[in-house]
Amino acid sequence: MLTKLNHISTDELATKLNDNITLIDVREPLEFAAGHVAQAVNVPLSTIDTYDGAKDEAVYVFCRSGNRSQQAAHILSDMGYQPINVDGGILNWHGAIISD
Repeated sequence: MLTKLNHISTDELATKLNDNITLIDVREPLEFAAGHVAQAVNVPLSTIDTYDGAKDEAVYVFCRSGNRSQQAAHILSDMGYQPINVDGGILNWHGAIISD
C-alpha cells in the first residue's frame, strides 16, 4: 500500500525558496545540468535510496513533470523522511533556472 503524499504546486514551491528548504531534483545528472532550480541538489531517482539527509524536516522532491518525484517521494517516505512532491516539475516551473 502506498503512503498518501503531501503535494504542492511549483508556484507554492517558489514561495518557499527563501525558507532554506531541502529541494531534491531526482532527474538524471545530464537533465539536471541542462537546467535546474538554484537551491536543488541532484539525487537521481535511481539512487534515491542512498539519500542521507535530515529526517526531522520536510524534503521537497522535484523532477521534470512530477512522475519521478512522486516515485522518489514514496521511497523517501518508506525510509522515514517527510517528502513533499512538487507537482508539474520543471515543465511547470516559472522561476529562474540555472545550468551547469
